[in-house]
Amino acid sequence: MSKLRVMPLLCLAAWLPSLAMATELYRYVNDKGVVVIDRQGVPPEHIHRGYEVLNEQGRVTRVVPAAPPLEERQRLLEEKNRAKSDAQLLRLYGTPEDIERARARKLQELDGVISVARANLQSLRTQQANLQSQAADHERAGRAVPEHLLAQIDNLKAEQRRVRSDIQRFSDNRRQVDAEFLRDKARLVELWSR
Repeated sequence: MSKLRVMPLLCLAAWLPSLAMATELYRYVNDKGVVVIDRQGVPPEHIHRGYEVLNEQGRVTRVVPAAPPLEERQRLLEEKNRAKSDAQLLRLYGTPEDIERARARKLQELDGVISVARANLQSLRTQQANLQSQAADHERAGRAVPEHLLAQIDNLKAEQRRVRSDIQRFSDNRRQVDAEFLRDKARLVELWSR
């Protein structure tokens, strides 16, 4: 049994020197512009400059290029995003007229939402006017205005502020959607003209 355990260890011991001989070397330029050859690898702070991997005879087996500068990486990312956006645009719309129809539908939908919000605002104003008329009747009769009536008027005022804010948000969204559709249409025309 002990001979069986010793045999794999002897094979491993015989194989290890050949592994050490087959190590890779790394050639890179350090901060001072000096070319360095190292068995340990390239320090992280030098990797972005690129490096070469050499075999045990000193021949280059692989070249790892330098990372592009930040501006170049940003430009490449923008190009990639533009290509993705263009592909999606071409999938969604066959012609500029398709975009125009989609734009008209979306704007009509948003106009409907704004119209409903304006109708709600008018309803709230009418309710507030009715409650204020009741409060005035109490005052003319020399009675104190009931607290619940004042609370309802305050609640209606707060609700009107919220609805006005919603209308503003919907209107801003409508302008943004309109501008996006117009940009998409211009880009599709540009893509079709290539």
